Amino acid sequence: MSKSSLPPLTWLRAFEATARHLSFTRAASELNLTQSAVSQHVRSLEAFLARDLFVRKARALELTEDGANYLPSLREAFDLISSSTQAFTGTDRGRNLILQCNMAFSVFWLASRLQRLYERCPWLVLNIVTPIWDPERHAANAAAEIRFGRLEDMSDAAVRLSRESFFPVCAPCYRDAASEFETATLFDCAGTTGTWASWFKTKGKPFSRTGEINLTSTYVIAITAALNGAGISMAHDTLAFDLLEKGDLIRPYGHSAPMTESYFLLSPSAHAQTPATRAFLNWMQEEVSLPSDLSGSRS
Repeated sequence: MSKSSLPPLTWLRAFEATARHLSFTRAASELNLTQSAVSQHVRSLEAFLARDLFVRKARALELTEDGANYLPSLREAFDLISSSTQAFTGTDRGRNLILQCNMAFSVFWLASRLQRLYERCPWLVLNIVTPIWDPERHAANAAAEIRFGRLEDMSDAAVRLSRESFFPVCAPCYRDAASEFETATLFDCAGTTGTWASWFKTKGKPFSRTGEINLTSTYVIAITAALNGAGISMAHDTLAFDLLEKGDLIRPYGHSAPMTESYFLLSPSAHAQTPATRAFLNWMQEEVSLPSDLSGSRS
């Protein structure tokens, strides 16, 4: 849609407020404008739309049929803008929490445990943001963050949530094919060190299938492909634990290797925390057995 097809927001706000109060004076008071400014904004909108929105009487305003038809869709648009903005800003900072979280961690660890969080804190409202390649871009807007990476790339305030080992996984139905490694379909997550090549290196064996690996931008895709019988994916402890426990995935080969990356929790300093951030951090402390002050060793 061309920008020229949309009237200025100030005209729309002036019309909505005037229609709600049926008064230029009260609309001006609400919008902190002069009565003449509000009246002019409405007239400009009417000229833009080429139709009258109000019947102007000596001591009263009435909506025209066009004005009455236009108002509901405009209010719906304002409501949508308001709710979308609140989701990002957390208007009620006491109960809203913007959590930036690694996508695979969100899907395979966090989501299955949210019931316990809400049972403990039913008032908490989460906005979970899951960037894949550029976590720094949105981190400033988040009240807390769970990031996947190397220790040396984390700030001093980061608290390690896990120590990972990596290994291949596949669906039980893929068991027979898994025994034939040379013909199995293989998946890796790009941008990590826990790859098929590095796994073979830790076994002291050469990797024979360079160039035949299906790459995904997130473990969500690779592991989900394995869950559905498409092949064998590299995975690591935090992501695979629940699925292995339930029998949805199996480990076709027994060898595992230590992983360079881990999950880290980044949280605001004590003076910047809200009831929402404190509730979430206390819950994470119990779920992952973190230090009570969340300031334990990074290593």
